[in-house]
Amino acid sequence: MKRLVYALIMISVAFASCKDKSKFVISGEFKNAEPKSKVYLYAVQQNNQSPLDSTVFSEKGEFKFSHKTEGVEFFKIAAGHSEYVVIAENGDDIKISADLTDKMLAYNISGGKEADKLQELNTSKNAYLGRMAAIQAQFDEAVSKQPDQRETIMQQVAPKYNAELQGLNTAVLKFANENTESLAGFYAINMLNPAEYEKEMVAFAGKISGDLKKNKTVTEFVNKMASLQTVQVGHPAPDFTVPGLNGQSVKRDDFKGKYVLIDFWASWCAPCRQENPNVVKAYNTYKDKNFTILGVSLDKDAAAWKKAIAEDQLTWNHAGELKDFEGDMVRQYHIEAIPSNFLLDPKGMIVAKNLRGEDLEAFLSKTLR
Repeated sequence: MKRLVYALIMISVAFASCKDKSKFVISGEFKNAEPKSKVYLYAVQQNNQSPLDSTVFSEKGEFKFSHKTEGVEFFKIAAGHSEYVVIAENGDDIKISADLTDKMLAYNISGGKEADKLQELNTSKNAYLGRMAAIQAQFDEAVSKQPDQRETIMQQVAPKYNAELQGLNTAVLKFANENTESLAGFYAINMLNPAEYEKEMVAFAGKISGDLKKNKTVTEFVNKMASLQTVQVGHPAPDFTVPGLNGQSVKRDDFKGKYVLIDFWASWCAPCRQENPNVVKAYNTYKDKNFTILGVSLDKDAAAWKKAIAEDQLTWNHAGELKDFEGDMVRQYHIEAIPSNFLLDPKGMIVAKNLRGEDLEAFLSKTLR
């Protein structure tokens, strides 16, 4: 018996040693794939994807790719309107399965160190997304039966949905922080909303170690997070001189001695316009308590900008370079999405970021007494 066990071990070792480690293989089986329809393999690097190969589905929805790569890299498998992230390195024999009719784009993957980590992340993510989809379905059904009660039903359902969303974000962040040497961990941290998790993303960048630092996409992320250090809470706000609404120059030091909310927005930004009533309320409540606002517009059309100010009754100071996201101040503050805001204390230090709605009211109420 011992000889038999030893022989089986030797066979498995020999099989592993004969494995081609000069390339990786991805074998897939997708349900509801149209036979002979195309399936594509893309390389993904630094937010760009380039086609590497294509093939067609078999009658059973099977396909296979074989390719070489330098180090561990991101890839995508695309079929129809569905795309699936793959992490692979030479020597991996990856198996992937999915259902092309699944709107959540859930998939299973295995066959490599990073692929197995990715599956671990997917399992956790899909559990939350499944519950969120069920809540959404319940909401849609209830509204279809009582369309006039939409707002009431929304208020009943929203806490459950938001709890699952928060749970998902917490799980994703935990996975990322436990896998700082893995591309799967890097993929996880980038699933989070930068506007809400910028601090955590900056912290993650500082923890990255091992061969992960050699990946170009990761290097770009690390450099970007390093540049964001200058606009983190606790740092002095970057100095600026920007044209005011009427052509006069507006400077950071103009607001020394006061709390000032620097609010980046634009007339064409629907979420900004929706948030403006909350900002107006905050201004009217605290403007006599050493608080003011500087609205910084990303508009390119001065007339549209001035019209929105009047329509939304934004009665504070305004400035803008009329250059969209290409303005010097916008770049200084690393604005990639709006609305975005920074609350500065009387010394010009950043004390809070991206305060909206009830959070803005709560912070100002606590701070401006």
